[in-house]
Amino acid sequence: MRHIRVISPPERTAAVLDILRSRPGVTHITLAPGGSIEPSGDVIGADVTREAAHRVLQGLEALGIPADGAVTVASLDTVLSAAADEVERAVPGDPSDAVVWEELTARTREESTLNVTFLAFLVLAVMLAAVGVVTNSPVTVVGAMVVGPEFGPLAAIAVALATRRPHFALRPSIALLVGFPVAMACTWIGAELALAADLYPEDVLASAAQVDFIYRVGPFSLIVALLAGAAGMISMVTAKSAALVGVFISVTTVPAAGYAVVAATVGDWHRALESTAQLGVNLVGIVVAGFLVLALRPAAWRDMREQVGL
Repeated sequence: MRHIRVISPPERTAAVLDILRSRPGVTHITLAPGGSIEPSGDVIGADVTREAAHRVLQGLEALGIPADGAVTVASLDTVLSAAADEVERAVPGDPSDAVVWEELTARTREESTLNVTFLAFLVLAVMLAAVGVVTNSPVTVVGAMVVGPEFGPLAAIAVALATRRPHFALRPSIALLVGFPVAMACTWIGAELALAADLYPEDVLASAAQVDFIYRVGPFSLIVALLAGAAGMISMVTAKSAALVGVFISVTTVPAAGYAVVAATVGDWHRALESTAQLGVNLVGIVVAGFLVLALRPAAWRDMREQVGL
């Protein structure tokens, strides 16, 4: 369930209560008149099932509450209440199949902003991948996959396409288009310094058989990207973080970037281009799979149409 807390101007409190009382899946409604100091207003709380949360939030947005007050949503891990059990049974569908679009959009937006933290993680991940290539260490490559933050922007692009709001894809696209070149440039500098210091030979790729899978583009490259992208989007929708870690380990976006840098450093342009192609295949595949997951979920499709006013 979700706990929705509303700070409402007093003149709209009755309308907010009407929305909460009229929507199925809402219980534990509370009211504290004048309970908020900044912004000033009444504080209203309610527990809402996942299946009903999107429609409740739509109603609050239609009242203009976010403009003059505030709406916050928190996840409730444990609810011991007969009333909550009753509203769960009254709302059709399973909570795991419900999509709270506002929550999903906010989460992907937060994780897809180009900032120092995002760049730092991406630079470190690509550098780790490059070290994994020159040391022929799949374990290090897997570590780079986990550190990489690129799934957030890819998921945000998929959500923007699924909700037919392509302008929302601009921010994550910038994060990827700027982030990867910056990370690869930093890794290239480090690789050149390591090569000059004789930390690895120019024929290093000849003995890197354990990580050859990174640059070899084939049908399974797209298949893995599609499967991982689908699993990643499902894990984001259902808030299953453990599954999301498994997705990171499945996708060779960051390793492909690191391999391309090492290959370019030693003059193996054929493998560098193949690794870059592998990077592109994985990026596109993840976005396509994420979009399909959102579009093909029956409950999600219904909510998505309402979200964009269809």
